[in-house]
Amino acid sequence: MYLKRVDGPRQVTLPDGTMLTRADLPPAETTRWVASRKAVVVKAVIHGLIPLAEALERYALSDEEFTLWRAAVEQHGEKALKVTFIQKYRQL
Repeated sequence: MYLKRVDGPRQVTLPDGTMLTRADLPPAETTRWVASRKAVVVKAVIHGLIPLAEALERYALSDEEFTLWRAAVEQHGEKALKVTFIQKYRQL
């Protein structure tokens, strides 16, 4: 079995004890962003699995968009990333 050489860790342990690996990340060509996929990308960046610059480039995200996702997760948890909860959790 051959492993592709990557910069940084191949896996990280989250505070709840679960492991997050590069294989858990959504595909680079993802166009439909559900809350669970957004949360995985945010967790990967927060816990150092991938750098922010790589996440922005890989998923074609703007810095502002990622910042909104991260703030929603940090303030209200993964539920805040659901489209149906935008008005409830995001303040204008």
